[in-house]
Amino acid sequence: MPTKIPQAWLGSDCMMTNFEFPTIDYDVVIVGGGISGLTLACGLRSPSVSVGAASRREGESSGLRILVVEAQQEQQVTKRSRAYALSPMTSKIFRDLGLWEQIAPKISHFSRVLLSDADYSHRVEFCPNDLGEAAVYYCGEHGVLMAALQQRVATAANITCCYETQVVEVRYGAETAGVMLENSQGQQRLQSKLVVAADGINSQIRSSAGIKTNGYGQWQFCITAFVAPSRPHQNIGYERFWPSGPFAILPLPDNRCQIVWIAPHAEAQAIVALPSDQFMTELQQRYGDQMGKLTLLSQPLVFPAQLMQSRRYCQPRLVLLGDAAHCCHPVGGQGLNMGIRDAAALAQVLQTAQQQKKDLGSLAVLKRYDRWRRYENWVMLAFTDILNRSFSNHWLPMVRLRRLLLRLIIYWSFPRRLLLRLMTGLWGRQPQLNALSAEKVSNGNGSVKHIASDRSSSAALQNIDMN
Repeated sequence: MPTKIPQAWLGSDCMMTNFEFPTIDYDVVIVGGGISGLTLACGLRSPSVSVGAASRREGESSGLRILVVEAQQEQQVTKRSRAYALSPMTSKIFRDLGLWEQIAPKISHFSRVLLSDADYSHRVEFCPNDLGEAAVYYCGEHGVLMAALQQRVATAANITCCYETQVVEVRYGAETAGVMLENSQGQQRLQSKLVVAADGINSQIRSSAGIKTNGYGQWQFCITAFVAPSRPHQNIGYERFWPSGPFAILPLPDNRCQIVWIAPHAEAQAIVALPSDQFMTELQQRYGDQMGKLTLLSQPLVFPAQLMQSRRYCQPRLVLLGDAAHCCHPVGGQGLNMGIRDAAALAQVLQTAQQQKKDLGSLAVLKRYDRWRRYENWVMLAFTDILNRSFSNHWLPMVRLRRLLLRLIIYWSFPRRLLLRLMTGLWGRQPQLNALSAEKVSNGNGSVKHIASDRSSSAALQNIDMN
């Protein structure tokens, strides 16, 4: 089990090459404490323990030893003005992890999703009956998801979280990976059987490992904002395709909505630069009047749309997760759902390997995840890119073809259900998480240490301890 870091290590003479102090050992180090990284941690958690059990004997726990490393403050990771479309597959994964009872009352459950092509009068209506599910889709805010994940991790007996901590070096060996951490208190060397890169699209872990990517920046930007309509949204989601790009309306609790507005670079920049009243005029025209007058609740945010797929998802002692492995166009709200499915799939692969007493960081084990998720993600990346390109143009033959397909989907249930299963993650191989992960959340205090690098407090990294 990991040992407490010596006080001497925290001295001013600490250098990255100073190896005379004991190395802390973990089974899995997850770099990135966002939604995908914490979902994986929840999938690998051990049962919660009481305070009295914190002094258990070394080796008594049979769970994997997990370390989550996050460069930002815990509050920064949690407080993000963003909401996500959540697929029925994501809801199933959160149920398996024992999270859904906490999340479900705080998010919206779509009664319908309406898909249309600009001002074309025919539109596709997706209903729960098309899937045999309780809802077509869901929408939840970032803070709601993070709060549930962090609480779940906090009841685990085998997880440590380090915030405001950087990974400054990773050395991949035959049997372990050496990881050097650094925060305001100093540096510490760790060893782990596996390093998981969950540090986003600009992943330093992926880059430093020499894993190449394919893809390109899209010609479009994505604008998001929260609004409040004057009339009820009735939990109906909208996906409208315009020649300049898709426009989505995601209903939220308390009769709020998030808009996802895709537009070419120059147009998007001009839109967000408008004064609030002019921005709302433009938004109302794109939004429509079905919900009445809109009130802007948040400052519009803008970010580039990108397409990226890593050439491989793993190598010995390293695996890529979520946006570190891939990034897709915002159309259809697939990005986060793909990352959550990655996390569930990897958790299942690692659980199976542990039960079979296999080396978690071996290429033979990690290739199981690579073969599973890289192909399925490639299908979704290609689908969203083709979908966006097919609708974001004025070319008359394409306009006629896509509207013919829309009418086919409207009047024939088979292609409508097939399309919906693809968009909701209910196609392909579905993760089946270990029953251990479905343990109900305990109200007791866990033994996990949430560590922040507070310059006014005692040495934070000194507390990396699994007892």
